[in-house]
Amino acid sequence: MLKTKNLLGLRELEKDDINLILDTAESFKEILKRDIKKVPTLRGKPIVNLFFEPSTRTRTSFELAGKYLSADVVNFSKSASSVAKGETLKDTAITIQSMGVELVVIRHPMPGAPHYLAQNLAIPVINAGDGAHEHPTQALLDIFTIREKKGRIKGLKVAIIGDILHSRVARSNIWGLTKLGAEVVVAGPSTLLPPKIETLGVKAYTDIEKAVKDADVVNVLRIQLERQKKGLFPSLREYAMYFGINSRRLNQAKPDVLIMHPGPMNRGIEISSEVAESPNSTINEQVTNGVAVRMAVLYLLSGGGKIDEKGY
Repeated sequence: MLKTKNLLGLRELEKDDINLILDTAESFKEILKRDIKKVPTLRGKPIVNLFFEPSTRTRTSFELAGKYLSADVVNFSKSASSVAKGETLKDTAITIQSMGVELVVIRHPMPGAPHYLAQNLAIPVINAGDGAHEHPTQALLDIFTIREKKGRIKGLKVAIIGDILHSRVARSNIWGLTKLGAEVVVAGPSTLLPPKIETLGVKAYTDIEKAVKDADVVNVLRIQLERQKKGLFPSLREYAMYFGINSRRLNQAKPDVLIMHPGPMNRGIEISSEVAESPNSTINEQVTNGVAVRMAVLYLLSGGGKIDEKGY
C-alpha cells in the first residue's frame, strides 16, 4: 500500500511509492491487452473527476481507468457545476464528498488547489494538473514508459526540451526522475527557463544540441501558443528553427533514443512529424500507459495492495 493518502505531486512522493505505482501499473497494463478490459477491483466505488481546465487525454484517461476498474465515475466541469454560480471550490468539494464520493481527481488552473482540497477533505485527492506546478500522473506514465523501454531509470540521461517555465509536466518529471537516479537536463529559450532551475538537480541549456548529446530519452514539451502573445520568443518559425526537435538534432543523441511528448503536439514547431512518427517515438504508447498508471493510482489510493491476474 502507498504511504500517502493523496497524490499531490512527485516532489513529496517517496521513491518506494513511485516504484510501487510503476510495478502496479505493469499488472494493469496486462489487463488492457485483453478483449474484455473490465475488472471488478473497484466495483461500486464512486469517483469524481473535477476538471476546471480543458483536457482530453488526462480526463478521458482517468475516466477509462475508473471504468475499467468497475468504479462509478462522474465527470464535473466548471461550467456544469455550482462554481459557475459563485460557489467556492471548497464548498463544491465538500458537497461532493457528502454525496458519498470516495475519491476526487482535480485539475485546476491555480497552483496548490489540490493541496487545498486535501486539507479540507477526508477522502483521497489526486492532482491531475495544477497551474504550472505539477502533473504527477503524467510524469509517472512518462517514467513508466522509459522503464518499460529501457529496463531501468538509474543512470539514463533524460533531456526535457521546450517551455520549462510554464510546464507542470517538466517539474513532476524532474522530481520523479532524479529520485530514481536519472541524469536530467532541460533546454529551451532563456526566456522559457525558470530562474535557478539548477537547484532542482538538473543542468540547463539554451543550446539544444548540447542538451540532447548522448541522451537516452528526449521528452519534448508543447509550446503553449497562448503564451506566445507575451513575446517570450520571437516567432513560432524561429522557435522551430532554433529549438525544434528534428532528425538532424537527434543525431547528437544515442541511436536508440526514446522520443516522448505529453501531447497535444504542435507538429512542425516543437517537434517535426518525421520525429514524431519515427520508430523511436513512444508517443502513442505513452497514451496507453497513461491508462495503466492511472488505474494503478486509483487502485492504490483506494487501499489496494498486490493484485492477482484477475485484477483483485
